[in-house]
Amino acid sequence: MAQVPQTLDALAVRSWCGLALSALGRAREEIDAINVYPVADGDTGTNLYLTVESAATAVEAVFAGYGTGTGEPSLADAARAMAHGALIGARGNSGTILAQLLRGMAQVLAGGETGEASHCDGAGLRLALRHAADSARQAVAHPVEGTVLTVAAAAAAAAEKAEGDCAAVARAAYEGAGLALAGTPEQLAVLRRAGVVDAGGRGLVTVLGALVEACTGEAVNELSRAREAARETAAAVAGAHARVEAVSGTENCVEGDDDGPAYEVIYLLEAADEAVARLRTRLDALGDSLVVVGGDGLWNVHVHVDDAGAAVEAGVEAGRPYRIRITHFGAGDVHTGGERPPRERVQRAVVAVVPGEGLAGLYTEAGATTVLARPGEPPASGELVQAVRRAHAREVVLLPNDAELRHTAAAAAEQARTEGIRVALIPTRSAVQGIAALAVHEPGRRFDEDVVQMTSAAGATRYAEVLVAEHRSWTSAGICQAGDVLGLIDGDVAVIGPDLTATAETLLDRMLRAGGELVTLVVGDEAPESVATHLETHVRESYLAVDTLVYRGGRQGSPLLIGVE
Repeated sequence: MAQVPQTLDALAVRSWCGLALSALGRAREEIDAINVYPVADGDTGTNLYLTVESAATAVEAVFAGYGTGTGEPSLADAARAMAHGALIGARGNSGTILAQLLRGMAQVLAGGETGEASHCDGAGLRLALRHAADSARQAVAHPVEGTVLTVAAAAAAAAEKAEGDCAAVARAAYEGAGLALAGTPEQLAVLRRAGVVDAGGRGLVTVLGALVEACTGEAVNELSRAREAARETAAAVAGAHARVEAVSGTENCVEGDDDGPAYEVIYLLEAADEAVARLRTRLDALGDSLVVVGGDGLWNVHVHVDDAGAAVEAGVEAGRPYRIRITHFGAGDVHTGGERPPRERVQRAVVAVVPGEGLAGLYTEAGATTVLARPGEPPASGELVQAVRRAHAREVVLLPNDAELRHTAAAAAEQARTEGIRVALIPTRSAVQGIAALAVHEPGRRFDEDVVQMTSAAGATRYAEVLVAEHRSWTSAGICQAGDVLGLIDGDVAVIGPDLTATAETLLDRMLRAGGELVTLVVGDEAPESVATHLETHVRESYLAVDTLVYRGGRQGSPLLIGVE
């Protein structure tokens, strides 16, 4: 048996995240299937998986940052990365609450303000679990018993009675959570009628089981009572959505009426504490299922409303909302009450990763299902799989639009194929290559022919990017200083200059020396207003046979993307 720490340190946090991700991957479908409260939208397991995947990715990034040198991250480094990753990657109500649970634990594990802690003992873990449960309950506007909040509170209470090291405390928390989970049907009538336990609570038990394994080195067997409750529902799950009386909100936080709000609105928000306090009051008046988690200037906001625009406007007044997701409960596979025929799958769809809201709108207008990627926040494979499912097609063309996402997209495609979806991955390395591929997409063609034509169009498009250097460094074009403008062609620095417009013109000239018929410019919010007009005029006057298309990319992370076909 592997040696395991008697205390919790950075390596144990890393192990916990990895084990939790694997466990949720195995349990995801089961958890999705029992997600009947309050909206039977069948995505709690997936949302929890995506949230933990983001947390695990953030922790791995901290360890990778130390490279092969001496030393390793501290417990504070790992715990804070875990909490931050979960916060920015939280999906749905259950994922948002889990993010706050992890944040609450991290605040204790990191050693408070100083962050000097190198490890945590049993007493520290007891305190962390209690703080997690309390902070999660405070984040929910109107807590309901029989949900993940109940399970978290039971875990903390059981841990407080345990004596010994982290292994003993973790095991006590896991067992207490399992017992509370088995009792959730007696606390919520909708669970009792469907014959299921709470899906969010089931996910938390899985995460705590991974904590036990990280502390002991021994995999836990699911508590028999919880497993029995889940097994008993297997035969009934297929008809559960139609049987369950629908109530407002998603997953596991707030009970409501049969006629609940029409939209789920989720966004990240950069705002001060006092502004968030006002935001909570306003959103609580607009709708229900309100959960606001985070702190230190960054928040994850989740609410169900009838007026999605008003919810977003409230965020704008409070600070800077971004990564905005709006889901209509009447669309797709989300059930809000009554029976209806299942939505027919379309034959073919395109799923694309895009770097900004402007391009997301462009791709959506062209019929693609989009996944928004923020600078420094690449989508995880689970998020791409979820987008493929959302496309609801028998055949899917996947456009990663980033060389760094090649392996992530390949993993997503492989997962989707196991679910019976035919997926073709076109290795687009930039959004402008994706635009070229999408331009020749014809759903009426044979799948293989369509993929060949899209791949050919993407491959015939050279791509470039204009960036501003953040620090002094060596590049393939020489040494750049902080603030210099860099022009990259096919991923390599080709031009260094002091002015963005002049550098972009030089970059474009280099690309057009090899020929071209069409120039695509995607202008970000960071670019000068005049750059597009200047480059359009330059192309028109200097390259008579070349056309130019200009798109607004929004907050895409780089001032300018260029494509030459």
